[in-house]
Amino acid sequence: MDSMTGIVRDRRYLDHDPGSYHPESPRRLEAIYTILDGEDMRDRFVSVESRFATRDEIAMNHSAWYVDLVAGTAGKRHASLDVDTQTSPRSYETALLAAGGFLNAVERVAAGELRNAFALVRPPGHHAEADGAAGFCIFNNIAIGARLALKKLRMERVLIVDWDLHHGNGTQHSFYTEPRVLYFSTHQYPFYPGTGRIAEIGSRDGLGYTINVPLPRGPGDGEYVRIYRQILEPVAHAYRPDLVLLSAGFDIYRKDPLGGMNLSVPGFASLTRILMNIADACCDGRFVITLEGGYNIDGQAQGVKAVLKEMRNDTMVSEDFLARLDNESDRRSIDPIIQKVIEQIKPLWQVF
Repeated sequence: MDSMTGIVRDRRYLDHDPGSYHPESPRRLEAIYTILDGEDMRDRFVSVESRFATRDEIAMNHSAWYVDLVAGTAGKRHASLDVDTQTSPRSYETALLAAGGFLNAVERVAAGELRNAFALVRPPGHHAEADGAAGFCIFNNIAIGARLALKKLRMERVLIVDWDLHHGNGTQHSFYTEPRVLYFSTHQYPFYPGTGRIAEIGSRDGLGYTINVPLPRGPGDGEYVRIYRQILEPVAHAYRPDLVLLSAGFDIYRKDPLGGMNLSVPGFASLTRILMNIADACCDGRFVITLEGGYNIDGQAQGVKAVLKEMRNDTMVSEDFLARLDNESDRRSIDPIIQKVIEQIKPLWQVF
């Protein structure tokens, strides 16, 4: 099944244009699509068609009045949904297309037609709340995908991992009281949007099913690998998800203009392998990614390429390599954070 990696790709994702100086530029996807046409990438992936998400599908995670608000921007030259999130004439249909493309990827992986898939879509989604846009995001693609998995595909447990530089406030709030979704986030803190403290671990039936690892500036490959192995792996193996979803933000790349992290291109492959290992152990490899942030255009494109090669098993990060990164991590800086997170969730997860 090494060749059964799908990609969602559509030139219409370039039609959302928040402005010539906006960081969330169509050039982000143009660079990725150019990489996909390279000799070592061309024709190596299964094409997953994009489609417009239906209103009912969007409504699984967003209020009717907010959907109406976004729909009202269609055809308008410019509108602001929030201070960071601007629209252009085709932004509404592009946002529907982003959610729908991700839903198609989830459905095909769930059906066993693909082992895994990467939805290379925009606008991104993880900041979008049920009733509002935020942080360049219009509809919360990954939350809508998780809702579909629970409702239509009858899955019982979904793991959402978010390695974007910024905390996925919208995704967290979507499932804060929901035990059928385990949300795990590593993010720079304090930083936009200001959510994602260690103490935010869910509430009511969802208590313990939100895990936040807020980080200062500086962590790189080794520190991230250590976090994912020390915290996420044991919890995920206990949770046994039916599907693993990833909000992949490439703004943790070491040269990202908005970020302060130090991930290398091989670092993205390493984290991908950890998540693939979890998916292989728990849910027959079912793993679907959606694109979030990333504003060093070349670094993001190279990061996406590394992730896709790992997903196809063209490269295979070894256990020895992961162990070496873990051992080389700056434990003095990262272990106190890891221990604080474990202290918060240890009463709820008997795996530490």
